[in-house]
Amino acid sequence: MSTLLLRLAAPLQSWGADSKFEERRATMREPTKSGVIGMIAAALGRRRDEPIDDLSGLKFGVRIDQPGKLLRDYHTAKSSDGKTSYVTNRYYLSDAVFLVGLEGDDELLSALDAAICSPVFPLYLGRRSCPPVGKVSLGVSGKGLMEALRETRLQIESKQQDRRQSSDENQNTTYVIDTEDVRNPRRRDLPQSFSQRQRKHSYRHFEESMEPVTRNNALETEHDAFAAVEEGL
Repeated sequence: MSTLLLRLAAPLQSWGADSKFEERRATMREPTKSGVIGMIAAALGRRRDEPIDDLSGLKFGVRIDQPGKLLRDYHTAKSSDGKTSYVTNRYYLSDAVFLVGLEGDDELLSALDAAICSPVFPLYLGRRSCPPVGKVSLGVSGKGLMEALRETRLQIESKQQDRRQSSDENQNTTYVIDTEDVRNPRRRDLPQSFSQRQRKHSYRHFEESMEPVTRNNALETEHDAFAAVEEGL
Protein backbone atom coordinates (compact mmCIF):
# COMPACT_ATOMS: atom_id res chain seq x y z
CA MET A 1 0.00 0.00 0.00
CA SER A 2 1.03 3.59 -0.68
CA THR A 3 0.00 6.89 0.91
CA LEU A 4 -1.13 10.17 -0.63
CA LEU A 5 0.08 13.09 1.49
CA LEU A 6 -1.80 16.40 1.69
CA ARG A 7 -0.75 19.62 3.37
CA LEU A 8 -3.80 21.46 4.71
CA ALA A 9 -2.96 25.02 5.73
CA ALA A 10 -4.95 28.26 5.60
CA PRO A 11 -5.70 31.40 7.62
CA LEU A 12 -9.01 29.73 8.55
CA GLN A 13 -10.24 26.15 8.53
CA SER A 14 -13.45 24.64 9.93
CA TRP A 15 -14.10 20.92 10.22
CA GLY A 16 -17.62 20.32 11.48
CA ALA A 17 -18.88 17.01 12.84
CA ASP A 18 -22.44 16.28 14.01
CA SER A 19 -23.16 20.01 13.97
CA LYS A 20 -26.90 20.14 13.30
CA PHE A 21 -27.87 23.50 14.78
CA GLU A 22 -27.75 26.53 12.54
CA GLU A 23 -27.12 28.83 15.52
CA ARG A 24 -23.87 27.08 16.48
CA ARG A 25 -21.40 25.53 14.04
CA ALA A 26 -18.49 23.94 15.86
CA THR A 27 -15.18 22.72 14.44
CA MET A 28 -13.09 19.68 15.29
CA ARG A 29 -9.46 20.32 16.21
CA GLU A 30 -8.22 18.44 13.12
CA PRO A 31 -9.59 17.66 9.63
CA THR A 32 -12.46 15.19 9.47
CA LYS A 33 -12.50 12.27 7.06
CA SER A 34 -15.80 13.50 5.64
CA GLY A 35 -14.37 16.96 4.95
CA VAL A 36 -11.23 15.64 3.25
CA ILE A 37 -13.14 13.10 1.15
CA GLY A 38 -15.52 15.88 0.11
CA MET A 39 -12.57 18.02 -0.97
CA ILE A 40 -11.11 15.16 -3.02
CA ALA A 41 -14.48 14.43 -4.63
CA ALA A 42 -14.66 18.10 -5.65
CA ALA A 43 -11.18 17.88 -7.15
CA LEU A 44 -12.30 14.88 -9.20
CA GLY A 45 -15.38 16.75 -10.38
CA ARG A 46 -17.84 14.29 -8.85
CA ARG A 47 -21.39 15.44 -8.32
CA ARG A 48 -23.10 15.02 -4.97
CA ASP A 49 -25.17 12.08 -6.20
CA GLU A 50 -22.17 10.13 -7.50
CA PRO A 51 -20.74 7.20 -5.46
CA ILE A 52 -17.77 7.78 -3.15
CA ASP A 53 -17.18 4.25 -1.83
CA ASP A 54 -13.69 4.11 -3.36
CA LEU A 55 -12.72 7.30 -1.50
CA SER A 56 -14.35 6.45 1.83
CA GLY A 57 -12.54 3.09 1.82
CA LEU A 58 -9.11 4.73 2.00
CA LYS A 59 -7.35 4.56 5.35
CA PHE A 60 -7.18 8.06 6.80
CA GLY A 61 -4.75 9.74 9.17
CA VAL A 62 -3.82 13.23 10.36
CA ARG A 63 -0.66 14.67 11.88
CA ILE A 64 -1.19 17.97 13.70
CA ASP A 65 1.85 20.10 12.82
CA GLN A 66 0.37 23.36 14.09
CA PRO A 67 -2.93 23.19 16.01
CA GLY A 68 -3.86 26.82 15.44
CA LYS A 69 -6.19 28.82 17.65
CA LEU A 70 -9.96 28.58 18.03
CA LEU A 71 -11.73 31.60 16.56
CA ARG A 72 -15.42 32.44 17.06
CA ASP A 73 -17.35 34.35 14.41
CA TYR A 74 -20.36 35.96 16.11
CA HIS A 75 -23.05 37.70 14.11
CA THR A 76 -26.80 37.95 13.63
CA ALA A 77 -28.81 36.71 10.67
CA LYS A 78 -32.38 36.87 9.45
CA SER A 79 -34.75 34.12 8.35
CA SER A 80 -35.56 33.77 4.65
CA ASP A 81 -38.76 35.82 5.09
CA GLY A 82 -36.86 38.57 6.90
CA LYS A 83 -39.17 38.50 9.91
CA THR A 84 -37.01 36.67 12.42
CA SER A 85 -33.51 37.51 13.63
CA TYR A 86 -31.23 35.06 15.37
CA VAL A 87 -27.66 34.89 16.65
CA THR A 88 -25.15 32.54 15.03
CA ASN A 89 -21.80 31.39 16.39
CA ARG A 90 -19.43 29.79 13.91
CA TYR A 91 -16.06 28.45 14.97
CA TYR A 92 -12.83 28.23 12.98
CA LEU A 93 -9.22 27.15 13.46
CA SER A 94 -6.90 30.07 12.80
CA ASP A 95 -3.42 29.49 11.27
CA ALA A 96 -3.51 25.71 11.68
CA VAL A 97 -1.34 23.31 9.64
CA PHE A 98 -2.05 19.60 9.15
CA LEU A 99 -0.46 16.73 7.27
CA VAL A 100 -3.14 14.30 6.05
CA GLY A 101 -2.44 10.83 4.72
CA LEU A 102 -4.70 8.53 2.67
CA GLU A 103 -3.52 4.94 2.28
CA GLY A 104 -4.69 2.79 -0.61
CA ASP A 105 -4.05 1.45 -4.10
CA ASP A 106 -1.26 3.14 -6.10
CA GLU A 107 -3.35 3.69 -9.22
CA LEU A 108 -6.20 5.36 -7.34
CA LEU A 109 -3.87 7.54 -5.29
CA SER A 110 -2.02 8.70 -8.40
CA ALA A 111 -5.33 9.74 -9.94
CA LEU A 112 -6.26 11.65 -6.79
CA ASP A 113 -2.87 13.37 -6.74
CA ALA A 114 -3.36 14.56 -10.32
CA ALA A 115 -6.90 15.77 -9.56
CA ILE A 116 -5.84 17.77 -6.51
CA CYS A 117 -3.08 19.44 -8.51
CA SER A 118 -5.63 20.38 -11.21
CA PRO A 119 -9.07 20.33 -9.52
CA VAL A 120 -12.36 20.47 -11.40
CA PHE A 121 -14.10 22.36 -8.58
CA PRO A 122 -12.39 24.73 -6.09
CA LEU A 123 -10.83 23.19 -3.00
CA TYR A 124 -11.70 24.39 0.48
CA LEU A 125 -10.90 23.29 4.03
CA GLY A 126 -14.23 22.45 5.58
CA ARG A 127 -16.17 25.51 4.39
CA ARG A 128 -16.27 27.39 1.12
CA SER A 129 -14.89 30.48 2.84
CA CYS A 130 -11.69 28.57 3.72
CA PRO A 131 -9.51 28.02 0.61
CA PRO A 132 -6.14 26.31 1.18
CA VAL A 133 -2.84 28.17 1.04
CA GLY A 134 0.13 26.87 -0.96
CA LYS A 135 0.58 23.45 -2.52
CA VAL A 136 -1.94 20.92 -1.21
CA SER A 137 -0.67 17.59 -2.56
CA LEU A 138 2.80 16.47 -1.53
CA GLY A 139 2.60 13.45 -3.81
CA VAL A 140 2.33 9.71 -3.27
CA SER A 141 4.69 7.92 -0.89
CA GLY A 142 5.45 4.25 -1.35
CA LYS A 143 5.16 3.71 2.40
CA GLY A 144 2.26 2.84 4.67
CA LEU A 145 0.16 5.52 6.34
CA MET A 146 1.82 5.86 9.74
CA GLU A 147 5.35 5.48 8.37
CA ALA A 148 4.70 8.12 5.71
CA LEU A 149 3.27 10.56 8.25
CA ARG A 150 6.19 10.01 10.63
CA GLU A 151 8.90 10.43 8.01
CA THR A 152 7.52 13.49 6.19
CA ARG A 153 9.08 16.70 7.43
CA LEU A 154 6.99 19.07 9.52
CA GLN A 155 5.02 21.48 7.37
CA ILE A 156 5.81 24.54 9.45
CA GLU A 157 8.75 26.92 9.19
CA SER A 158 11.87 26.41 11.29
CA LYS A 159 11.18 29.61 13.24
CA GLN A 160 7.68 28.42 14.05
CA GLN A 161 9.04 25.14 15.34
CA ASP A 162 11.62 26.97 17.46
CA ARG A 163 8.77 28.81 19.14
CA ARG A 164 6.88 25.55 19.52
CA GLN A 165 9.82 23.82 21.18
CA SER A 166 10.24 26.70 23.62
CA SER A 167 6.77 25.90 24.99
CA ASP A 168 6.61 22.90 27.31
CA GLU A 169 3.04 22.09 26.28
CA ASN A 170 3.93 21.72 22.58
CA GLN A 171 6.81 19.25 22.74
CA ASN A 172 4.83 16.46 21.03
CA THR A 173 3.12 15.94 17.70
CA THR A 174 -0.33 14.36 17.71
CA TYR A 175 -1.44 11.66 15.25
CA VAL A 176 -5.07 10.65 14.69
CA ILE A 177 -5.31 7.45 12.62
CA ASP A 178 -8.11 5.15 11.40
CA THR A 179 -8.26 1.82 13.22
CA GLU A 180 -10.42 -1.30 13.06
CA ASP A 181 -10.10 -1.83 16.80
CA VAL A 182 -13.63 -1.23 18.14
CA ARG A 183 -12.25 -0.60 21.63
CA ASN A 184 -11.04 2.81 20.43
CA PRO A 185 -13.19 5.96 20.28
CA ARG A 186 -15.40 6.49 17.26
CA ARG A 187 -16.54 9.51 15.26
CA ARG A 188 -19.47 9.92 12.89
CA ASP A 189 -17.59 11.39 9.93
CA LEU A 190 -17.29 8.48 7.48
CA PRO A 191 -19.24 9.65 4.41
CA GLN A 192 -21.47 7.24 2.50
CA SER A 193 -23.31 9.81 0.38
CA PHE A 194 -23.09 13.57 -0.13
CA SER A 195 -26.48 13.68 -1.88
CA GLN A 196 -28.50 16.71 -0.81
CA ARG A 197 -31.61 14.53 -0.85
CA GLN A 198 -30.19 11.98 1.60
CA ARG A 199 -26.79 12.71 3.04
CA LYS A 200 -25.39 9.71 4.93
CA HIS A 201 -22.51 9.27 7.36
CA SER A 202 -21.46 6.32 9.48
CA TYR A 203 -18.99 5.85 12.33
CA ARG A 204 -15.28 5.11 12.11
CA HIS A 205 -12.94 4.18 14.94
CA PHE A 206 -9.71 6.12 15.42
CA GLU A 207 -6.58 5.93 17.51
CA GLU A 208 -4.77 8.97 18.87
CA SER A 209 -1.08 9.00 19.79
CA MET A 210 1.62 11.54 20.58
CA GLU A 211 5.29 11.45 19.61
CA PRO A 212 8.19 13.84 20.29
CA VAL A 213 8.89 16.59 17.78
CA THR A 214 12.25 16.26 16.02
CA ARG A 215 13.95 19.57 15.21
CA ASN A 216 15.75 18.35 12.08
CA ASN A 217 12.39 17.44 10.53
CA ALA A 218 11.31 21.08 10.20
CA LEU A 219 10.37 22.73 6.94
CA GLU A 220 13.32 24.92 5.97
CA THR A 221 12.18 28.13 4.31
CA GLU A 222 15.17 30.47 4.50
CA HIS A 223 15.71 32.00 1.09
CA ASP A 224 18.49 34.07 -0.44
CA ALA A 225 16.85 36.14 -3.17
CA PHE A 226 20.20 36.98 -4.82
CA ALA A 227 21.72 33.47 -4.81
CA ALA A 228 20.65 32.72 -8.40
CA VAL A 229 21.96 36.08 -9.61
CA GLU A 230 25.35 35.58 -7.96
CA GLU A 231 25.72 32.11 -9.49
CA GLY A 232 25.31 33.59 -12.96
CA LEU A 233 28.07 36.19 -12.51
